[in-house]
Amino acid sequence: MPYIKTNDNTHIYYEIFGSGRPLVMLHGWTFSGRFFHRNIPEIAKHAQVIAVDLRGHGKSDKPDHGYRIPRLAADLRDVLAALNIEDATVLGWSIGCPIIWSYLELFGTERLRSAIFVQQTPRQYFSSEWKHGHAACYDQAGLAETIQKLTFDPKMFDIGNLEACCASTLLDDEKTMLLAEMALSPDYARAAMMADHTVHDWRDLLPHVTLPSMMMVAEKDQVLVPAGPTWVAENMPNCEEVRFTESSHMIFIDETEKFNETVIGFLKK
Repeated sequence: MPYIKTNDNTHIYYEIFGSGRPLVMLHGWTFSGRFFHRNIPEIAKHAQVIAVDLRGHGKSDKPDHGYRIPRLAADLRDVLAALNIEDATVLGWSIGCPIIWSYLELFGTERLRSAIFVQQTPRQYFSSEWKHGHAACYDQAGLAETIQKLTFDPKMFDIGNLEACCASTLLDDEKTMLLAEMALSPDYARAAMMADHTVHDWRDLLPHVTLPSMMMVAEKDQVLVPAGPTWVAENMPNCEEVRFTESSHMIFIDETEKFNETVIGFLKK
């Protein structure tokens, strides 16, 4: 199986499809690269697609350490270096977005050509001047409840999480496959990653990022409301916004054809 070894000796699983300009796809929390199964075959006709499983997810190693966002950004850098990719477009969905933002903060635009962000707010927690956070995990009490639920009954947590992320109805075989992928991520990895992710606020960084970018905004997402991702597009120079009127959190499933066409069009610019 194709793995690269990070500088802390963690094996990261990846798959490569097609040829051409490189597109590195980063999935969301508790998921895996296989969540892009509807998208990769079409996009790979126009680009070289590299689908990565984050540490603690999918077929990658599940160590007992390293679930901070900056460490995940370093994993991305190790993947790009190991595969000798110099001009990548990186696509981050959900938690994949802050991994890219952290990469830009730590390493600048090294090895990057552009970025695609998919439905993520710059700050998950509510405050007196920020009301566009996560619908449930918006403070320390919400985080504690989320971790308690996923630890107590991971199977039921995954079922509810998957249903909340889709506005459309999944086929039975597809749902079974996606839940099996989610089950590969142990609760300690998920808990540690979410505990770190929730406290970050990227609003100070993003106005200084000039990398050509796009933010996909899902108008039917009830977990991460559209106003959060829209803020990113409005405040990040060189970032265009594309709205998906029929999508919840999984834009690439709810509006597969439009998602694929939008990615391909961005890559051709």
